[in-house]
Amino acid sequence: MTTTQLIEQIRKKQSFLCIGLDPDLDKIPTHLHQYEDPIFEFNKAIIDATHHLCVAYKPNTAFYECYGIEGWKSLEKTIQYLNNKYPEIFTIADAKRGDIGNTSTRYAKAFFEQLNFDSITVAPYMGKDSVEPFLSFKNKHTILLALTSNEGALDFQTQNTTDTTLYKMVLEKSKTWKNATQLMYVVGATKAEYFKEIRNIVPDNFLLVPGVGAQGGSVEEVCKYGLNKNIGLLINSSRGIIYASNQSNFAVQAQIEAQKLQQEMQLELTKHSII
Repeated sequence: MTTTQLIEQIRKKQSFLCIGLDPDLDKIPTHLHQYEDPIFEFNKAIIDATHHLCVAYKPNTAFYECYGIEGWKSLEKTIQYLNNKYPEIFTIADAKRGDIGNTSTRYAKAFFEQLNFDSITVAPYMGKDSVEPFLSFKNKHTILLALTSNEGALDFQTQNTTDTTLYKMVLEKSKTWKNATQLMYVVGATKAEYFKEIRNIVPDNFLLVPGVGAQGGSVEEVCKYGLNKNIGLLINSSRGIIYASNQSNFAVQAQIEAQKLQQEMQLELTKHSII
């Protein structure tokens, strides 16, 4: 999917909501356990109930890998279902990969060619030659971890170097890499006060923003400094939507929570005169 196509979907749906598909067999409704693949059945129900309210889905691969080959099969079925039934949806493999060039190429092939995701999250720590292999795939996007929403982000990401902070160095350096226009960045909603500085460095790139909902981030605060002329935001909610209920009506409740966020986003787009 191209960036232009993603922007078109955001404008059409008046939403920049991304829903995290992080299934946990201990949390999904018990009646789903009667199915051969309860994880896929859970994901399918969530997708069917919310696809008109969001523009992206983000499966975190750890929630599939922990179940071995069966979990990986569930991930494959989920991405195939999305690509076949809802091809307009932007898909994110939240895999946080990154290694020396030859290995990164294999990671990229696995997620971009084998599974056909539109994007993947990548750790920047090993630098240019660990990220550029992902950027070499046409119409695929690499979402670089920049300033994350977890408490431990303060251990390194906001620490001062000689004349800047580490996350700013990551942003500045990444702009020099080949095909850098295909970069997006992870910036946590719980770090809303940093968005103005981040936009000064990467004014045009999309930001994937976790931390809204269960982690306490605010859509309004993120939009205040995070929006750009092409929207430039994908705000993710996982637990707050997919685990809104553990009863048989879980998909309906997920839809209700997704719609609340979509309406907030629509309001922000109107307020900032973007739609």
